[in-house]
Formats: sequence, C-alpha cells, structure tokens
Amino acid sequence: MCANVLAAVAWPYANGPRHIGHVSGFGVPSDVFARYMRMAGHRVLMVSGTDEHGTAIQVKADQEGLTARETADKYHGIIAADLQGLGLSYDLYTRTTTQNHREVVQEVFRSLHRNGYVVSQVQMGAISPSTGRTLPDRFIEGTCPHCGYDGARGDQCDNCGRQLDPIDLIDPRSRVNGETPEFRENEHFFLDLPALADELGRWLDTRTDWRPNVLAFSHNLLKELRPRAITRDLDWGVPIPVEGWQDNDMKRIYVWFDAVIGYLSASIEWARRSGNPEAWKDFWHGGSAKAYYFMGKDNIVFHSVIWPAMLLGANGQGSRGGEPSEVLGTLDLPTEIVSSEFLTMKGSKVASSRGASIFVGDFLREFGPDALRYYIAVAGPENQDTDFTWEEFVRRINFELANEWGNLVNRSISMAHKNNGAVPPAHTLLGADSELLEASRNAFDVVGQLLSQSKLKAAATEAMRVVGLANKYLSDMEPWKLKDDLERRDTVLHVALQVVQDCNTLLTPFLPHAAQKVHEALGGTGVWAAMPELVEVSEGEATYPVLTGDYTQQQATWASTPIEVGRPLAKPSPLFAKLDESLGQTGPSWAPIQPAEG
Repeated sequence: MCANVLAAVAWPYANGPRHIGHVSGFGVPSDVFARYMRMAGHRVLMVSGTDEHGTAIQVKADQEGLTARETADKYHGIIAADLQGLGLSYDLYTRTTTQNHREVVQEVFRSLHRNGYVVSQVQMGAISPSTGRTLPDRFIEGTCPHCGYDGARGDQCDNCGRQLDPIDLIDPRSRVNGETPEFRENEHFFLDLPALADELGRWLDTRTDWRPNVLAFSHNLLKELRPRAITRDLDWGVPIPVEGWQDNDMKRIYVWFDAVIGYLSASIEWARRSGNPEAWKDFWHGGSAKAYYFMGKDNIVFHSVIWPAMLLGANGQGSRGGEPSEVLGTLDLPTEIVSSEFLTMKGSKVASSRGASIFVGDFLREFGPDALRYYIAVAGPENQDTDFTWEEFVRRINFELANEWGNLVNRSISMAHKNNGAVPPAHTLLGADSELLEASRNAFDVVGQLLSQSKLKAAATEAMRVVGLANKYLSDMEPWKLKDDLERRDTVLHVALQVVQDCNTLLTPFLPHAAQKVHEALGGTGVWAAMPELVEVSEGEATYPVLTGDYTQQQATWASTPIEVGRPLAKPSPLFAKLDESLGQTGPSWAPIQPAEG
C-alpha cells in the first residue's frame, strides 16, 4: 500500500551559512529517510525553508550594513545552494518571507485567538539598553534558577528542559554584546498552553512508539506549562492580524510561532506550485499521512509540545473548545519526532565562541556531498552528542568508502569488463554463492526496517556488512585465478555484480550521488537517484530560489532486482578518492587544526 509520508524538516535560520553540525541534525537524517520512503513506494512530501524573521536577522543586518530583507535574501540563497549541493531531496524548500507564509501564519493566529487560546497579557520584556530593541529570548543567557546551569537561554534550559522567561534567569546577559538587558512592562499576546495541557497530555499518551527520551521530556514539560508569548516588539516579521494591533509597525508575531507554521505553509505553497492547490490536504487531513518531524534536540520542545498545542488550539480541541479554521480545516498532529543530538567540533580545534564552525559549502567544495552524508549517518549524533574530528572523517572515508565499497565496485566491474565486456551469466551456484546472494537479499528487510525508524547508523552499518561479505567472497573465490574454468569464473563475477547492484540500492539513501555513478558503471542508463533543483521563482517584483525536484521518475526502488545478463560494461573510474592521512592531523586549509596550547 502506498502511504502518504510528510517529512517536515526544521527551518535553518537566515543569519549566516550553515555548518556541518546543523545539517547533521535536520538535513541528512531527513533526506536519508525521505529517499528510502520514496524507494519503498510511498508518496513523500518533504518540505522546509529558510527561517527569516526575528531580531537575529536584524542584528546580523546591522553587523553587515544591510537591511533585514537584504540579509534574508543573501543567506537564503547561500543556504539553499548548500542544501542542493548536499543532495537534500526537498519537494519544496522555500522561505518565511513569502506572502503565502504570512497568510497561513495569520490564519492560524486568528483561529487560536477566535477559539480563546491566544490571550493578551502584560509581561516584563528584555530590552537592549544600547539599541532600545527587544532581545529575543534565545539571545539572552544566564544561570538557570532551577538547576544552576550557566548556559540557560531565555526560553528554556537545555540542561534540565524547563521552560523559562528571560527575567527568570540569574545574571542574564545578551548574547549579542554581553550587556545586561533591561526589563520593561509591555502588552503582548500569549499562547495559553495550560488551557491545552489536558488534551495535549491525552495525545502524548498515544505516542507510545516515540523515542523514550523525547516522550519523557515532553511529559515532564506538561507539569509546568504556562502561557508563552507569541508577539514581540519588532518591525521585522509577520504583522499581528487583530484589530488595533495590525497597523502597529513595532509589533510582530514572534519568530518561533511563525517558523513552526512553516511546515503547513510550505505544504500549501508546494500544492499551488504543483498545479493541484488541494494536494496539501493529503498530508494534513484525516490521518491520511504519517508526519515525521526532523530537528536537533534543542528544538524538541517546540515540536513535541508547543506545535501540537498550537494545532490542537487551532482545531478547537482544547479545554475551551472552538472550531477549526474554514480555510485550513482540522489539522493532523505529528506522528513522530525524530531528533538528533549535537555534532560538536571541539576535536577539530577550530576556534570560535561556541566551538568550531566548519561550513557546509566549504566541505562540499573539497570533499563532495556523499562523504559528509556518510560520515553523519555512521558517526553522527544520532543518539548522543558526538565530536567531529578530521582524523575520524579521514578514517571513515578511506577505510569504509574507498577501501571497502569503492574497491568492491571497482574490482568487480573491472574484472567483468576485462574478461567479458558485459555482465556474465551465472551457471551452477555453489553454497558460497547462494549464501552471499541470500545475505544480500535479506538485507533489504533489515536495512529498510531500520531506515523506517530513522536508525541511520545501524542501517548503514548493516549495508556495509554486506559489502564486507562481498569483498571476502571475492578474495575467497579468487576469480582471477579461474582461467581454466570460465563457467565458474563467470558465475563468481555474476554473483559479485548482483551483490554490487544490491548494495548500491541499499546505500542509495546515504550516497545518492555515488549511487548514480555505480548505476551507470553497471551499464544502467537514465536517472537512478533524482537530485533537487534550484529554481528561480517570483513574488511581486522579487525573485528568489527555491529547492524542488521531480523524484517520481527515478529508477531506484527498494528491492533486489536481477542484474541484466549481457549488459555492456565499461572500465570504471574510482568511486571515492582516498584522502591524504595527514589531513587527520592538520585539517584542510580553510579549517586548520590549531596546535595544542602549552
């Protein structure tokens, strides 16, 4: 059965290029999952975009002498190009400064307000003494009043998980310039989370298959929910669609509220651009789709508690009742929250204020996309914080991609090309032949099950285990010595090429660019693994790029298919170049490893 699958991917912030830690959380895991789901026959909608509103953008604009819009334009273009280069197969990667996004955000706001879940309150807001601007909660740090953690932010403490307000922090300071913020009374709209807590708790009780840490974290938050501000004093953002507020140039919807609605607005924009404006409903209405949300662990609270609460309130399903929007209808809640831990970069010893910054664009230019995708899958922060090191990167690429996978592809195809010029037939299968073919076929169920649960590390490891079995098979069978038994030689080469084809399929979600090359090296033609495209679109007088793609015509399917006997083979070129091992000690020129002090 072909199920609808929504892959909702966290929105990167448009205040700079993204580093490899960012894409290890939201980018690569979501794409590996989406590519697998498409290959398995599901109808997938993968959406996201650049998060472009809020004070952080204005701060960056001031630093660079640009307007907020110019800053958003600049970094949206850089980020979109990097994500395309990485091969992230978005159906639509857009931005939050579109008219469509503004309209959808305002409609959700109106629904919550009409149903009684958005209320006006006076709060003490943090102001920068030097600029007079409101400081976003995440731009204020201090000591958590609950657990004493010194790096707590103004919206939550990452150490104990408690929801905070900036004024709660002990010794608060601005992350922009280190100054102590002033707190002033101001009227704002709040999302009344306590009025949604009971229904939210009942819904969480149905999420029995979530990762235990996410579920426990979410249930703990329910115990102390309080109203949360959803507007801010700022001139850069979505206007507040309430009488008496909508014309106030210094009041805007808070960027976090605006950003999580992006999953819905991007789905609606995708449907319009696809020529079927109602198509988004297949992924948001009536439980007809499974919705998977991908992010780093610092965003769990927004996706497991706050976004579901917003959806419940907009649907009229909290303690105050209400009616769903006539425009949006009753919206589905998340099926699964897929969170990654942090990829730190202390081991690379590239200095910056919060660890190293190894930017995606630099990485792609030197090493290509699949090396980074593979490293994140097998050595990334899937279940725990993980430190990136150049030494481990070099080891993984050289010993696993080059020596194991690349070598298997090269020597299998080279021998068949040299001896047969085409895929040879199999004759009598011996026990070793059948065992390897069976292991290769069985891997599809194992790896597929793991990928459906976003267990990338275990899935990649299992696929590479079959690669190792195939390499051992060739070494044991020694087809290069079978000059006097051509039938046996051809059988061994046929079995090896069949397993190469199978392993290429198993590795396609991880290594889509290399998978296309292997497909062609095996004599295949056409698109095996489809890639995203950057397309210029216009809104009014402005033009900007979006990421999109047609993934329906690709040939990759999740199954072991018989390799075509007689298909011509050309001499292959190396799939992965080995890296100079000294790179592990020096790093590249653009991210050199600093010598240890003292």
